[in-house]
Amino acid sequence: MFRELVDMKQDSQAEGSPVSVKIRERLKQAQKRFHANDNISEFIEPGELELLLDEVQDKMQGVLDSMVIDTTHDHNTRATARRVAKMYVNEVFRGRYVAQPAITEFPNAEHLNELMIVGPITVRSACSHHLCPVIGKIWIGVLPNKNTNVIGLSKYARLVDWIMGRPQIQEEAIIQLADLILDKTRPDGLAVVMEASHFCMSWRGVREMDSKMLNSVMRGAFLTNPELRREFLSLVSSRR
Repeated sequence: MFRELVDMKQDSQAEGSPVSVKIRERLKQAQKRFHANDNISEFIEPGELELLLDEVQDKMQGVLDSMVIDTTHDHNTRATARRVAKMYVNEVFRGRYVAQPAITEFPNAEHLNELMIVGPITVRSACSHHLCPVIGKIWIGVLPNKNTNVIGLSKYARLVDWIMGRPQIQEEAIIQLADLILDKTRPDGLAVVMEASHFCMSWRGVREMDSKMLNSVMRGAFLTNPELRREFLSLVSSRR
C-alpha cells in the first residue's frame, strides 16, 4: 500500500514536470546514460518530441534574453528561438531522438568476398564541446564473407547520418559507426576513414581555416592483412 502511494505521488509530481525531466527520469531508472552522442529514442513516448521542441524553444528564448537581444522589435530574431529549437531537435541532433533507420539485409547469395568501398559519404555533425559544425566525408571499406549480411549502398549513408546527427567527438563517432556496421553486416573486415573540418577550430579559437582531422578505424582482416589495408587506403587517398 505504501509503495502504491509513493508511486501515485511520483506520478502526480511528474505530471507537472517539463518533458525533459520525465525523459531523464526514465533514463536514470533504466540506468542508461544520456551523453551527447547517445540515442535516447527508446525513452521518448509518442507526442513528447513535440513537447521537447517547445521546451527547447522556451529555454533558447531565455538564452537570447540573457544575451540582451531584443526579439520583440527585431524582425530578424523574432522567431529565432523557434528556428534554433527546430534545428537542434529535428535536424542537426535528430540522431539522438529518433530510432535507427530501418535497414533491409540480404544474404550474400553469390558469396562475394572482394573489397567493397562506399564513399565519400557526407558528414554533418557538431562538436560536443562548443556545438559548432563538423563537416566532412567518410569512406567505408567492407570485406564480406559468405555469411555476411548485404545492405544497400544508400543504407550506409543513412547509418552515417544517424550516428553523426548528434553532438559528437570525431574519435568516438567513427568508432560508434564502425561498431554499428559490424553488428549489421558481420564481414571479415571493416575499415572506416573520416576526414572533417571542425568549426570550433576555424570559426572560433585559433581560427585556423585549412586544418582538417583525419582518422580511421580498422577491424578484422584490415588489421591483420597489411596488403588489404594498403589497397583500401590507396583507393581512398586517390579519391580525396
